[in-house]
Amino acid sequence: MNKIYNPQPENWSEILKRPTQSFNDIEETVKGIFKEIQQKGDQAVIKYTSLFDGITLDNFTVTNEEIQTATTLVSDELKEAIAIAKDNIFKFHNAQQTSKIEIETTEGVQCWQEKRPISKVGLYIPGGSAPLFSTVLMLAIPAKIAGCNDIILCTPPNKEGKINPAILYAAQLCGVTKIYKTGGIQAIGAMTYGTASIDKVYKIFGPGNQFVTVAKQFASQQGVAIDMPAGPSELLVFADETANPSFVASDLLSQAEHGKDSQVILVTTSKNILNDVETEIYKQLEKLPRKEIAQVAISNSNLIFVDNDTLALDLINEYGPEHFIICAKNENYFVEKIENAGSVFIGNYTPESAGDYASGTNHTLPTNGYSKSYSGVNLDSFQKAMTFQKISKKGIQNIGKSIEIMAEAEGLQAHKNAVTLRLNELNKA
Repeated sequence: MNKIYNPQPENWSEILKRPTQSFNDIEETVKGIFKEIQQKGDQAVIKYTSLFDGITLDNFTVTNEEIQTATTLVSDELKEAIAIAKDNIFKFHNAQQTSKIEIETTEGVQCWQEKRPISKVGLYIPGGSAPLFSTVLMLAIPAKIAGCNDIILCTPPNKEGKINPAILYAAQLCGVTKIYKTGGIQAIGAMTYGTASIDKVYKIFGPGNQFVTVAKQFASQQGVAIDMPAGPSELLVFADETANPSFVASDLLSQAEHGKDSQVILVTTSKNILNDVETEIYKQLEKLPRKEIAQVAISNSNLIFVDNDTLALDLINEYGPEHFIICAKNENYFVEKIENAGSVFIGNYTPESAGDYASGTNHTLPTNGYSKSYSGVNLDSFQKAMTFQKISKKGIQNIGKSIEIMAEAEGLQAHKNAVTLRLNELNKA
């Protein structure tokens, strides 16, 4: 890891740079694959699944028999753990439901807002070396609570054309309606345009690598909404002298093992903590099965010392981490003042892993600084807020003159006439 002491604010953007390719580096690849999917449908999906995943499939749809078989392959111990996580995630997201908001803004003018589900949603679940069945829970549970009719799931197959059993088990447990064996850019493209086999959706959810992130961004230009630009995982920990160095190191490594393009950062006001955490990282790293992956991520990450909490918080808000852990005596200061973070974890006994799996909060979060303007996935992500209004005769008389004046001032005569005709009709009565 890179040790940095008292960096000047004018250098923060440089030292906090993410180790990712730019949109432009990947965009042309994405555009080419999308165009092919739009023109050739399943044929293009078959081609790129063969190219990227090493398996040629004639049928992408997961059958009921495959789901039943997968259920028998998941251990009772894992099923029990998934059940606990499902219950907590359900409780937290179910509590986010809001009732109809209704108000009479002026006598005779009734306005209200109601939430309606997005009827067709697509969930992208990364596969690869770490099949994220936990992400199925994080996306399918709120989708089901929201009332989405069609919940489809795309995830890459392995080289035998199979899906990890835990992903299939979690999907059927949480009410996913269709599961497809395809991943990467081609999965996002298929859900964007629809093919003979794979349904088109109105909104795409889920994390992925840089190619999936750019594909989602391109999908949003094709009329399909996305949850957020969620790319490679990242974690920033603030720790002072009250932190436990071994805990902090374990948290940093938990994110580093996600992928070689993950980024983890320690910000501290204690040089002793900085050195102790570094020692612990390399000590724990040696015992990790995914050491090779974590080691690359660690080499791109920073240990940053600053003089005081104020500077630390300013730097953290500038970075806008996906995950933010606070291990500090003055934790309330950071809790109250943090502006840019996807999800916040407070205290020595709140590992980021808890949010990834079972505490109840959602782990699909904005990365790459997008926490400055995006929220993580929540119940509202699967709903639309629709407004309604009903105006009585008295109501149009009360606000009609204002509408006429404003419409005329904007040069929109037809807008004015729509009111004037009604007012004239009422004046005849």
